[in-house]
Amino acid sequence: YQAWLKGAAALIAVQEQGYGEINDEALNAQDIAGPDYAPAFSMSRADALVLKASMGEDKQVQVRLDASSTVLKDQETYNIIGSIPGTEEGMILLSAHYDSYFSGFQDDNAAVAMMLGIARAVLRSGYKPRKTLVFCAMAAEEWGVVNSKYDWSAGAYEQVFTARPDWAGKVIADLNFELPAHAHGRKDAVRCVYEYADFLEEFITGLPAGFFADQPYPEGVEVLSPIQTWSDDFSLAVGGIPSMVNDFSAGEFMETHYHSQYDNENFYQEPVYHFHHEMYAGLVLAFDRTAAVPMNFARLFEGAAASIDGSVCRGADADLPGLHLVLKQGIQAGEALYSKIREINRAYGRLLDRGEEEKAFLLAAGCRSLNRELLRIFKKEQDYFVRLSWHDDVLFPQQAVQENVRAMDRAIACLENRNLPGALEAVYTIDNNRYAFLFEEEVYTYFTEYVLNQPPGRLKWGAGRIVHHQNLFRLVERLKARAGEENPDTREEYDILVRARENQLGCYGDDIRYMITSAGKLLKAIRQAGHRASELKQDLYTSESKIQEE
Repeated sequence: YQAWLKGAAALIAVQEQGYGEINDEALNAQDIAGPDYAPAFSMSRADALVLKASMGEDKQVQVRLDASSTVLKDQETYNIIGSIPGTEEGMILLSAHYDSYFSGFQDDNAAVAMMLGIARAVLRSGYKPRKTLVFCAMAAEEWGVVNSKYDWSAGAYEQVFTARPDWAGKVIADLNFELPAHAHGRKDAVRCVYEYADFLEEFITGLPAGFFADQPYPEGVEVLSPIQTWSDDFSLAVGGIPSMVNDFSAGEFMETHYHSQYDNENFYQEPVYHFHHEMYAGLVLAFDRTAAVPMNFARLFEGAAASIDGSVCRGADADLPGLHLVLKQGIQAGEALYSKIREINRAYGRLLDRGEEEKAFLLAAGCRSLNRELLRIFKKEQDYFVRLSWHDDVLFPQQAVQENVRAMDRAIACLENRNLPGALEAVYTIDNNRYAFLFEEEVYTYFTEYVLNQPPGRLKWGAGRIVHHQNLFRLVERLKARAGEENPDTREEYDILVRARENQLGCYGDDIRYMITSAGKLLKAIRQAGHRASELKQDLYTSESKIQEE
C-alpha cells in the first residue's frame, strides 16, 4: 500500500526470514490483507538474486515478469459435509480445510484425509455412535475476503454464523485438524478452549498404558489453552462450538515448509499420522460416551485471574478486590458444576458398560436441557471474555491495555534516563504503532481504520474483539527526529506519553468494570446450571439405589 501511494506499478515481495527458509527456491505465499488495487506478488530468494545481480550500477533493470497470480472476486465456495447419524441428541464435529497453497500436503489435505479416515474406521468397525458425527471439509480457510485483517478462516466463520447457526447449541465439540502428518516437536499437544482442558487431560491420562510405546512423541501429549487464531477452530469457538486442534504452530515446519511448494508428500511422516488417527478417533469415542457436555468453566475464570496485573489495576484505581472475588466465586461454581457433570457421565458410562442402553438413552435425554444451558454459557464466555491484540493473540478484555501501560512505563523510564532507543523500542510494542516506524501516516491510518471502522461482515471472527487503540504516530515521528540530536530535550514527548498512559489507565478501569459485570452474569448462569445438574444427580442417586435394592 505504501508503494502504491508512491506510484509504484507493483510490489515484489521476497521472504528472507520467518517463512520459506528451507531453500532459496522456496516461493512463500501469504494472504491479501490489503486493497486489491495495490498489486503485489511473491518471488523466491533465488529469483530475487537474479534481478539484483542484473541491476548494475544504476540499480535499474528492465525485465518481463511472468507472474501467474489471479484473484477472482465474489466467487462461491462450498463447505462439504457428511454425517454418521447418532441415536441421541447432540453432535460431534470433525473439521479440516480443503483449500491450500501449492499442493498443501500437510496444510491441509492430510487433515481432510485423516478426518475421512476416522469416519471410515467408525463405519468399518460397526460402531453405532450415540451422537451424530459430522464431518466438514471447510473452504476459504487460507483466504476468504479481500482487504480485511481477518481474511482467513472465512469458511468456518460462515458455516457457524450464516449457513448453520443452529449448530451452536447442538455441537458439543469440534475436533479440527491441521498439519497432522508431521511431528512439530518431541511432545505433541492438543490446543483447546479453556473449558475442555480438564476433559482432555483426563482422556490423555486414561489412555492405555502401552499407547505411547514406540510412538513418535517420546515426551507424550500435553493440553494447551487457549486456542489461537491460526485455524478454523477459533471461528467455530467464537460461534459457540467448543473446539480444539492438534497443535501445529510451534515447530520449525512453519518457518521452513509452510505455504510453499515444499509442503508436499516428500515430508510425510507416517508414524505421526497413524498416531493422530488413533488418538483423535479415541477422543471422538470419549465424547460420545458423555451424557452431559464435559466443560469445566472454572478454567476460564482461572485464566482470567492469572491474566490480571495487580499493579496496573491499582494504578488505574480499579476494583481489584471486586474482580478477584467474582473470579474466585466463578472458579468455585465452575468446579462444583463440573464435579456434578463428571458424576453424571460416570453413571452414563456404567449404564453403557452394563448394556443398559434404554436407561442410558433416558439419562442422555434428561441432560438435554442442561446441555443447552452449558453451551449457552460457553457462547456467552466467548462474547464476554475473548479479545484479540493487534497481532492476533487471544487475550482477556483488559490484557491489551495492560500491556500498553507496561510498555508506556518502560518508555517513560527510558526518557527519564535520556535513553531514546529504549523509549522507541517500548513504543514499538504498543497496539499497532510499529506501523508508525515503517510507513507514512496514510498507511498507518488506513490499516488502523480497517479494523476499527468496518462492518462486522468484513471483520468476521475479529469483529468487536479489538476495543481500544492508542494512536502514537506523532510521538514516534518526534522521538525519531530527536534521536538524531546530540542532547535532545524530550520533555514534550515525555508529557505526551504521560497523557497517553492516563488515557490507557482510564480504559483499563472500564475494562475491569466490564469484566466484573460480565463475570457476574456468567456466575449466575453457572449456578443455575449447577442447580439443574444437582437435580439430575439426585435422580441418578435415586435410580441407582433402586438398582442396588433389586
